[in-house]
Amino acid sequence: MTDLLPNFVSGQWQSGKGAGTALYDPVLGTELVRVDAHGLDLAAAFAFARHQGGRALRSLSYAQRAAMLGAAAKVLQANRDAYYDISIANSGTVKNDTAVDVDGGIYTLGTYAKMGEGLGNVHYMLDGQPARLAKDPLFQSQHVLTPTRAVALFINAFNFPAWGLWEKAAPALLSGVPVIVKPATTTAWLTQRMVKDVVDAGIFPAGAISVICGTAAVIRSHRAVTHLSVRVNIEADSVNCALLLPSEAADGQAIDLLAKEVAREMTVKSGQKCTAIRRVLVPEKLYDTAAQAISARLAKTTLGNPRNDTVRMGAVVNREQFDAVHTGLSHLKAQAAVLHDGRSHALVDADAAIACCVGPTLLGTRDAAGSDAADRVHDTEVFGPVATLVPYRNDDLDHALQLIGRGQGSLVASVYGTDPAALARAATELASCHGRVHVVSPDVASMHTGHGNVMPQSLHGGPGRAGGGEELGGLRALNFYHRRAALQASTAVLTQLEQHP
Repeated sequence: MTDLLPNFVSGQWQSGKGAGTALYDPVLGTELVRVDAHGLDLAAAFAFARHQGGRALRSLSYAQRAAMLGAAAKVLQANRDAYYDISIANSGTVKNDTAVDVDGGIYTLGTYAKMGEGLGNVHYMLDGQPARLAKDPLFQSQHVLTPTRAVALFINAFNFPAWGLWEKAAPALLSGVPVIVKPATTTAWLTQRMVKDVVDAGIFPAGAISVICGTAAVIRSHRAVTHLSVRVNIEADSVNCALLLPSEAADGQAIDLLAKEVAREMTVKSGQKCTAIRRVLVPEKLYDTAAQAISARLAKTTLGNPRNDTVRMGAVVNREQFDAVHTGLSHLKAQAAVLHDGRSHALVDADAAIACCVGPTLLGTRDAAGSDAADRVHDTEVFGPVATLVPYRNDDLDHALQLIGRGQGSLVASVYGTDPAALARAATELASCHGRVHVVSPDVASMHTGHGNVMPQSLHGGPGRAGGGEELGGLRALNFYHRRAALQASTAVLTQLEQHP
């Protein structure tokens, strides 16, 4: 039997009492490790984190906690090669895709270390300027933000076991709030190893960070949320889109930029990204041009074993996800035609009977009128290398925006064009139903960060169907882990408050 990964709770490593759940290589089918959390005293673990970990973190200033984040980033960087090996084996990702997860997590941690350093040696933050409460200015109101006296529980998705950990943990720890992470069982190995390396380095105080592998919880319906107003931040599924503006030419730069980004978003991590492009909206006159340009790029994608340097796209995470992608494809094909068939990609160094590899598949609705009726395209997120080309009526941006709105709220939309005024108009129209709008024009072609890449400086989250949550966004992320209160007192009292550096 393979190794059973221990959990780190209550300041010590503890193994579950059961046989554990096996984690597998999605390409080779071999068992890797096992995870289990049966028999853990979770109540004690939460109490230890909340009281001991929280008290220790709050005793430190923002700058001191930021220094800990920086030290953790250095430890992770030193062990980067091991994380790549785990990701390739457990997630089936090629090196470039692993970099999005592993290096993205380390970068985010380092970014918050630098941001926190700038907050200085204070233990809470002033929010705005004092406001006079009476005719005489001696009695005023000053809002302050203090760290919430709680523990942050993170239940993370399978697709980003590294970045998903640190993009949440960095703002919480910087705020002075201890964290307990429950990674998705399927890819828990990488999360557990990263936490282990940081714990072994002795960077954070006891109880500041814990990891529990192999259990789950229902959150949104929990009494703590519905009756006690415990804060919860949820990211749900999202049918994200890319939009080509109606004024663009068939031989212009914008359509080439669109095709390049769509193909990249379909194939990075085999399309298993919450921010991946699922719908591609183009004027109906450019439908065939866009279909050919995207398909030509997809045809160059080599599929198979990520250990082979010629492979550019690996596997989906497991057999269950493999089946789910094919089920979703069948659902969409009832209303869309196949423009590029993923089955045309032969596997490299992989057995099709074992490997969970799915070729990139581009679908398309048939005409602008049909795109109004194709409800499945706007409602269904196939979490894999699948996107659908959707035409809108020529010169009718409002029609495109109407179709995009049928997604009922998304994490991100990207817009492609050459006219700055038209791009600005489209971006502001899309802002109401998206957490992020990524605008790509020829002047930023070589420097934009990508439709699906979540940068720590920008907000991650989205309204409506996307869950209504907010993460990152620079120091805005700290707001979730703080309580705002109004201190009403004399000016003499308020001048004693800690000041920003």
